[in-house]
Amino acid sequence: MIDKLDYLLALSREQHFGRAAEACHVTQQTLSAGVKNLENRFGVQLVQRGSRFQGFTPEGQRVLSWARRIVADSRAMQQDVATLRRGLTGHLRIAAIPTALPMVADLTTPYRSRHPDVRLTIASSASTDIVSLLEDLEADAGITYLDNEPLGRVMAVPLYQEEYRLITAADGPCGDCTHVTWAEVGRLPLCLLTPNMQNRRIIDQQIRATGGEPAPTLQSNSMIVLMTHVRTLRWASIMPAALADMLPAQEGLRAIPIIEPTLTHIIGLVALQREPATPLVTSLMAVARQLGRSPGRNIVTT
Repeated sequence: MIDKLDYLLALSREQHFGRAAEACHVTQQTLSAGVKNLENRFGVQLVQRGSRFQGFTPEGQRVLSWARRIVADSRAMQQDVATLRRGLTGHLRIAAIPTALPMVADLTTPYRSRHPDVRLTIASSASTDIVSLLEDLEADAGITYLDNEPLGRVMAVPLYQEEYRLITAADGPCGDCTHVTWAEVGRLPLCLLTPNMQNRRIIDQQIRATGGEPAPTLQSNSMIVLMTHVRTLRWASIMPAALADMLPAQEGLRAIPIIEPTLTHIIGLVALQREPATPLVTSLMAVARQLGRSPGRNIVTT
């Protein structure tokens, strides 16, 4: 039955019978037969069918919620038993917001030192997608903001505190300042992340609070794109301080603190609230707690 519930999860993710079958490595006929078998077992229609997939019925949505729990518990059980036999092995998938990607190695490097037989996949994701990826079992953990937008039922470990810097050329607007205000940066031509990113929503909200209106001259969902543009010394951007510190040293490029207010947000590791958690996630949380307590992180927890 677990494999048939997996078909439902794939159908929910892909919204297409053919792509769902491909994701499950079965034929479309096998997937359709599996879904039909579930419908016969429960005595209700789960999927709205036509010439293509049209969504789930109300009963299908309810079964889908149970499927997420059952499949997650099944995977956790298999992983737990395998760990007892072989030690920690398997595949750990982490979804991270773009501004946190340069910091991920601080977490994954000590994790791999402890568990060298675990394979890791890191994906860049918008914060709004991370919880969905966790719920759909497409990611095991996420790195995102903990204190700015609702996260739902997750367990969270703070990693570091995000502050903000104006990255600009020394001979550009505000380039000779020791600090700048949000009102001042709101009047500059900036390259920023796209509006679906929480970092961008934070910046927009702060600029609007000063009476300005964000009007970036370049937008991208990639921090690499922003970083390469500011290094030409012809563009300015707003970046987290931790990311600004990782820019290669370059003459003529400055990272200037933004004040009024001095804004901070906490970035942390999240995973679905599940008891017991999988051994892979439990071990990752342990490494995250140690990392969050390390000097220089400026994390205050209660």
